[in-house]
Amino acid sequence: MSCDLFIFAGEKSGDLIGERLLTALKQQHPHLRILGVGGPRMRSVGMESVLKMEDFQVMGFIDVFLALPSLIRKFYKVARTILQAKPSCVLTIDYPGFNLRLIKYLRKQGYQGKLCHFICPSVWAWGKKRIPLMVQHLDLLLSVLPFEKNIFANTPLQVEYVGHPLVYKINTYHYKPLPFTTDKPILALFPGSRRKEIERNLSLQLQACRHLDHHLAISLSDPSFTSLIQSILDKEGCTHATLVPAEYSYELMRAAHCAIAKSGTVTLELALHRTPTVVTYGISPLDLFIAKDLLRIRLPFYCLVNIIANQEIYPELIGPNFTKDTLGTAVQQLLQPSIYATCQQRCDALISLLGNQDAAKVAASGLTPFI
Repeated sequence: MSCDLFIFAGEKSGDLIGERLLTALKQQHPHLRILGVGGPRMRSVGMESVLKMEDFQVMGFIDVFLALPSLIRKFYKVARTILQAKPSCVLTIDYPGFNLRLIKYLRKQGYQGKLCHFICPSVWAWGKKRIPLMVQHLDLLLSVLPFEKNIFANTPLQVEYVGHPLVYKINTYHYKPLPFTTDKPILALFPGSRRKEIERNLSLQLQACRHLDHHLAISLSDPSFTSLIQSILDKEGCTHATLVPAEYSYELMRAAHCAIAKSGTVTLELALHRTPTVVTYGISPLDLFIAKDLLRIRLPFYCLVNIIANQEIYPELIGPNFTKDTLGTAVQQLLQPSIYATCQQRCDALISLLGNQDAAKVAASGLTPFI
């Protein structure tokens, strides 16, 4: 089995990026032979699959520990396939814990082709020891955040900023009508996409905004959380909130007057919609201790939007700073006309900073000399 390009994506976000990238590569190189690991999206656009992405999706320390023997077997199967196929280029997407080990192992085993990685690990936050490993073994790093190229400026590693995939996704999105109507301004709540996140964020979010004259709309990331969210609404005595299915997230972001969102990629999506937002992150004392004292994460900001802009666009309340009172105050301040306008202006500046290029097409062009 031979190929020109081997591509690996081990999680859903990588499958989405890989689909767009493979489509662009096929347009630029119709006869490219592509082998790899990916999800249903990548398989649907012509990638011959060695293993399925679904086999690599493991979350949480305990689940990872239990799945370790299986993951190790899959690791060596992927590596053997690459060494036998001898592609001109191997491209790994995100999933750094697995992929950086794979890159190192391939070089150790004598792989002579090009090694490229798409989505820089968060070395600006933690894991700085990964930088020398990447510099030593990678031929190309495709970056989606504009400041990441500077991190490697004093190294020989070629780093190309291709733009953020979310920019093109939102710019080309076809909006639907919202599934509800209201005469009041909308306050959108994005409490998280996991059960623990919803439990830690939603109650305080509801308590902080119960006295505002807004229509509350809660983003429902998965239908399985409906009963959990409803139980929290009942507990907080909130009878006038609307649950909005995930497929209407962008419609909700565009329609919202303001938002409260759990820290994560959703904050960047909100900024690209110019929606003034307060960012929250409920974190346990143990997790806070691990982050600050063991991993020694020391950042001026923790919200992705603020990190990219290197200034506060969205007020952020993390860990012990996230309470009903601090959140209520932050929302009231954000709604003041001058602060609200400044927030939107800074969102505009962020949008300009990220550019409007199609990250997949730029990445495909950047890969061309290595294939």
